[in-house]
Amino acid sequence: TRPTGLVDKGEGRGALLYSEKEIRDADDDTLLATCRITTFLRGDGGYGGASDAPKPVHTLPDGPPDHVIETPTRPEQALLYRWNGDPNPLHTDPDLAAKAGFDRPILHGLCTFGMAARALLSVLCDGDATRFGSMDARFTAHVFPGEILVTDIWNDGSFRTRVPGRDKVAIGNGIF
Repeated sequence: TRPTGLVDKGEGRGALLYSEKEIRDADDDTLLATCRITTFLRGDGGYGGASDAPKPVHTLPDGPPDHVIETPTRPEQALLYRWNGDPNPLHTDPDLAAKAGFDRPILHGLCTFGMAARALLSVLCDGDATRFGSMDARFTAHVFPGEILVTDIWNDGSFRTRVPGRDKVAIGNGIF
């Protein structure tokens, strides 16, 4: 993983760290995937250095979605998702979650993103993973394990994932 940019949002507003990781075949070095990540650095803005311009976000269509997919999450899903190598106690420890301002542990962003990917794969690719190209979106709210997610999908590849039980958009400005 290598850094590719940094945006200073200002004092008290945080910063954005852009990074990129290439996943390659160990045998012949063929590029399999490129992961581009934006990390929001809470409280790290206002450092006064040079700043890149924020990357533009995708705008969703004005009309209603063409497809609406409901996906439940399981109450213990964050515990299972630790197998992805993320041991962050924010996903398992109620006391630490409370210190971070959450009612209880939150679901991994990777899990929420995966739920949206599954909905997109089923609707726009007829379940054929070879047709899956790329997805880009913004995390806009947390998800608690056990909540139901609803992914709104437009035929042009636009999407968002909502948590209707709390009237929140968890993933916004998505494009597939």
